[in-house]
Amino acid sequence: MTPDQIKLVQDSFREVVPIKTAAAALFYEKLFAIDGSLKALFRATDMNKQGAELMAALGYIVHGLSRAETILPIVQDLARRHVGYGVEEHHYPIVGQALIETLEAGLGEAFTQEVREAWAAAYGLLAGVMIAAAREVQLAA
Repeated sequence: MTPDQIKLVQDSFREVVPIKTAAAALFYEKLFAIDGSLKALFRATDMNKQGAELMAALGYIVHGLSRAETILPIVQDLARRHVGYGVEEHHYPIVGQALIETLEAGLGEAFTQEVREAWAAAYGLLAGVMIAAAREVQLAA
C-alpha cells in the first residue's frame, strides 16, 4: 500500500466511526446475503457484541496501517483464532466483498474509485497475511 492509500483508508474510516453500529449490522447483512451458509459460523454469537468487536478490530487495523509491522502479528493471531471458528480460505473474498459493499453504502459519494482501490489494497494485504497464518495452523494440524 502507498502512503496515500493508507491515508485514504484512515480518513474514510473516520467517517464510518459515527455510524459504526449500523455499519457492522449492514456488514453482516451483506455477508449473509452473499453466502447464507456463513450464518452457521455465528449460530451462538451475540451479533451486537460481534459487530462491536468487528468495528474495534477494524479501527485498530486501520489506524495501524502506517506501522504495519506492529499490527501484522496481531492480524496473524486473529487469523489463527478464526481457523478454530471454522473460517476457511474461500471465505476471505466473500468478507472482502461484504466490506467493500458496506463501505460503499455507508460512505455514499465519499466512496470514490480511489477510496475503493485503497480499501481493496488494504483488505488484500490483510487477507493475504491472514490466509498465510491460517495455512500454517492447518499444516501443523
